[in-house]
Amino acid sequence: MAAAAAGPGTGSGPGDSPEGPEAEAPERRRKAHGMLKLYYGLSEGETAGRPPGSDPLDPTDLNGAHFDPEVYLDKLRRECPLAQLMDSETDMVRQIRALDSDMQTLVYENYNKFISATDTIRKMKNDFRKMEDEMDRLATNMAVITDFSARISATLQDRHERITKLAGVHALLRKLQFLFELPSRLTKCVELGAYGQAVRYQGRARAVLQQYQHLPSFRAIQDDCQVITARLAQQLRQRFREGGSGAPEQAECVELLLALGEPAEELCDEFLAHARGRLEAELQSLEAELGPSPPAPDVLEFTDLGGSGFVGGLCQVASAYQELFAAQGPAGAEKLAAFARELGGRYFALVERRLAQEQGSGDNSLLVRALDRFHRRLRAPGALLAAAGLAEAATEIVERVARERLGHHLQGLRAAFLGCLTDVRQALAAPRLAGKEGPGLAELLANVASSILSHIKASLAAVHLFTAKEVSFSNKPYFRGEFCSQGVREGLIVGFIRSMCQTAQSFCDSPGEKGGATPPALLLLLSRLCLDYETATISYILTLTDEQFLVQDQSPVTPVSTLCAEARETARRLLTHYVKVQGLVISQMLRKSVETRDWLSTLEPRNVRAVMKRVVEDTTAIDVQVGLLYEEGVRKAQSSDSSKRTFSVYSSSRQQGRYAPSYTPSAPMDTNLLSNIQKLFSERIDVFSPVEFNKVSVLTGIIKISLKTLLECVRLRTFGRFGLQQVQVDCHFLQLYLWRFVADEELVHLLLDEVVASAALRCPDPVPMEPSVVEVICERG
Repeated sequence: MAAAAAGPGTGSGPGDSPEGPEAEAPERRRKAHGMLKLYYGLSEGETAGRPPGSDPLDPTDLNGAHFDPEVYLDKLRRECPLAQLMDSETDMVRQIRALDSDMQTLVYENYNKFISATDTIRKMKNDFRKMEDEMDRLATNMAVITDFSARISATLQDRHERITKLAGVHALLRKLQFLFELPSRLTKCVELGAYGQAVRYQGRARAVLQQYQHLPSFRAIQDDCQVITARLAQQLRQRFREGGSGAPEQAECVELLLALGEPAEELCDEFLAHARGRLEAELQSLEAELGPSPPAPDVLEFTDLGGSGFVGGLCQVASAYQELFAAQGPAGAEKLAAFARELGGRYFALVERRLAQEQGSGDNSLLVRALDRFHRRLRAPGALLAAAGLAEAATEIVERVARERLGHHLQGLRAAFLGCLTDVRQALAAPRLAGKEGPGLAELLANVASSILSHIKASLAAVHLFTAKEVSFSNKPYFRGEFCSQGVREGLIVGFIRSMCQTAQSFCDSPGEKGGATPPALLLLLSRLCLDYETATISYILTLTDEQFLVQDQSPVTPVSTLCAEARETARRLLTHYVKVQGLVISQMLRKSVETRDWLSTLEPRNVRAVMKRVVEDTTAIDVQVGLLYEEGVRKAQSSDSSKRTFSVYSSSRQQGRYAPSYTPSAPMDTNLLSNIQKLFSERIDVFSPVEFNKVSVLTGIIKISLKTLLECVRLRTFGRFGLQQVQVDCHFLQLYLWRFVADEELVHLLLDEVVASAALRCPDPVPMEPSVVEVICERG
């Protein structure tokens, strides 16, 4: 038992000998145990398998660092019975065997590593020994080299000083040789045209010659060089004034002249004068492109020509000027700005002339591309010449063209609307001329609405190109704010809607002017179009505009409700005018039928007059026409005897009183007084009351105007007995058919009652026809 208990503590490694000193055994075990803990990353005092909360100093803890076998065995003998001791022994033997197996496995698995580590350490020892030997030899060699270097330096010290002096003398002689050869070198450079090399030679020697000009030899060299330099400057000026070379060559001439000491202000003026000549030639070539022949290039090609020619030349001039004459200060900068401002203004005028030729074009894509390139080209000169304001002027031109394009598209929308109206007129007139049925009003209305909406969308798409992200000027404040709100929304869309309403209202002029020649069907169609705009189209168009053009401007805009109110008012006026026109047409027929007949000598009525049949037919046609575009409307409850009521009114007690045999012409005042008293108690009829947007209201207005006209015409005539009876028959016929078209059938009864009553008042012998006879005549008619 003791041997088994001591097994885990002592281990079975090859280095542990039971015959060793007793004091060294625990120390070696602790050392091995510590190395294992270090290898497996265990902290001090931490051991696998120890129960949590146990005392690390407990001598009976098998896994503890302070385990004491004797104490552990004494404890087991005291506390455990024999069976438990036997179980503990068995368990401990099993653990010892498991630990031995684990240790052997560990040794076998790491054996190659141990061998490799041993070989590596052995090689490192050998390599370090060789390296130490080589370092020792190197130190010895360095000491020898240092000694040799010191002796060589001491030997060559005197010679080094002499060599340094000789090198200085040699450099001085080369400089003197260069000075003596300078006139010939300058002459040769001038003859060969190497002006830049000559100026560099002169610049190298100028300070020396100036310093030693009191010496005769140097004075002579300086005089010769001045003569040659003067001739060089003259040739450079001649080359500069000829102007045959480009801007870089002329800038080089100016640079060389400045290096030769020529006055900068004079050269500045000459430089700008020569640059003006070249740029004016570019402007003249652009102006020639605008001539009548040959045909001018498209606007994109024109802006490319101007950008590569004039604008590119202006950039070169500005860059060279600022590089050459930077010492001139603000005065020189202002001179350059004035130069660029003048020529830039002429260039802008040519560009605007070419852009004006594009106003008749309906395609914006090419124009926007041209404006984009024009604006991009002027960025560089705008940055170089900020004081000249070229970039701002270019932006103003682009904005002005955008405004003009908005006006052009507005005119296009107006022309498209007028074209649609012309097409409607032709479609309404063509069937009548050919004697066949034409397209219905609903179809014509749909065609007009879709055509106008498609034109509006096309115009929005065209002007939206000005705000595209890839366009260089789209980020300008005008195109992010005012162009979208005041230009597109207010100027184009709201302006067109109001123009459309004004054009539609112009058809409501008094007869004899423009409105007299307007087909009534066109008035009805326009009224429905304006009503549709009020209910849905205006809101849709403005919402579409606001979505495409994200307005960032806070300026006030026209509310949708205001436009809808204007469109509704236009629709109301058109529909009211339609009622008046149609009422006037029927009234004219009734007036002529009354005025052209001799009512005193007319024969006894046998049938309904043809004009009354025509009135019913026209009213029915109007009912069908209005029903194509407007809803039915609301009617009052109709009586079951509507077709008989008129006649029953005529035969009432009131009429019997009027037509009684006791009626004689000797008492006209009494009859008129009775009629006037009865009118006081009858309902007043407003002939020109407001028209609602439904079929019943429209027909009611037309019938009121027609019957009121009939009443007024009857009041101007005198009737015989048979004339009164003919009026009675005609009115009963109208009652049979007209009551179904109006909102309140009582209105037809009242007006026709007034017509017959007025005819009776103007009849010397008012004897009415029997109701049964009237009915027979009307049914036969």
